[in-house]
Amino acid sequence: MKTFPLIAWLLSLLLLAGCNQNNLGTNPQIPDLNSVGCLITNDFYAVHMSVYVQPAQPGKDDRAALLKPYCQELPTIGKAFFAADLIDRDIRKTPIGIRIVELELVGSDDTKPEDFKEVRTLTEVPAKLYTKGVVEAQADIAKNGYYALFLLIGGEEAISDEDKMRIAFHVGGDPDALPKKTLYLIAGGTAAGLLLIIIGVVWYVRRRKANTSGTA
Repeated sequence: MKTFPLIAWLLSLLLLAGCNQNNLGTNPQIPDLNSVGCLITNDFYAVHMSVYVQPAQPGKDDRAALLKPYCQELPTIGKAFFAADLIDRDIRKTPIGIRIVELELVGSDDTKPEDFKEVRTLTEVPAKLYTKGVVEAQADIAKNGYYALFLLIGGEEAISDEDKMRIAFHVGGDPDALPKKTLYLIAGGTAAGLLLIIIGVVWYVRRRKANTSGTA
């Protein structure tokens, strides 16, 4: 009976589905094992994002904290440094503007961008060319909550939503914790695996009984 390989395959698919979705209502977040940060994409663009934080409260571990890269979950308030590597070489020839804004959750679902509203702009950088392919910005973050970094592809001409890459991030959480959605998928996958095992065992027992009865 080949139930166990099938279960392992199903669980791996569920785990991969969980890893490719974040819980901030933005682009799929894909772990990049070869470098720091994470790869973030939408339907048109892709960037490799890294965020470094200088904690607001001085401490002995400041240097270690500043050297550690984060992605969309920052552990503490302070000065945040953003670096986005442009995967698409074509947009390196296009002016890019930057906005970092504070968000307020006005709806009930923090996975939907439409359930947020902009509270204030923390940083705004005029559009310019990034010929080396690295977009950099920084912002002083004074309180925990939801935020977003916008890359305006084309600068003032970035009118349509497809030219506004929205990268949401949250401050004040555990950057190493799995997203809630991933935890639900793991639990669901475990339950599905157990159900498959039970079905397989019942089928095997019934078939064996039928074979035994047929040979009696």
